[in-house]
Amino acid sequence: MNNFENVNRVVEQARTGNASETDLQAAYDQVAQGAPQSAVVGIAVSDEFEIVFDTLGTSRKGQNLRRGPDIAFVIGSLEGTDERTVQYEGIADEPEGAERTRLTELYFGVFPDGRERQKWPGLTYLRARPRWLRYSDYNVDPPVILEWDAAALRGLK
Repeated sequence: MNNFENVNRVVEQARTGNASETDLQAAYDQVAQGAPQSAVVGIAVSDEFEIVFDTLGTSRKGQNLRRGPDIAFVIGSLEGTDERTVQYEGIADEPEGAERTRLTELYFGVFPDGRERQKWPGLTYLRARPRWLRYSDYNVDPPVILEWDAAALRGLK
């Protein structure tokens, strides 16, 4: 399998590796003030491995990511029968202008109800850009484990 096929495999797993394609979620982790924190968030994934999700700016998640943008996700099946995961470490930001529009449209493609949430006071959209990815597939023998660091990810574009 060539590198392009591997990349497509990881993007597809990140997009569909959960309970259902219409309820895509990931566990997110962040170390805030020395203490690890995590939450389940609904995500959309771009072809460039950007992850976008919404949150309230007043939430612990929103406040923490504004203070320190390091973020990590584990994306995988919630059903327990699929042993494929994507581990993701990256940097979060709050896109603006055309970037925000592009990413929110991607998000609404996965979560059409997100348009209604735009009325919520303080709702914001966060984007994560990857620095490191690992795809693991333990459904096959031997397992497939693929990994990309920041330099390898830049080379894929």
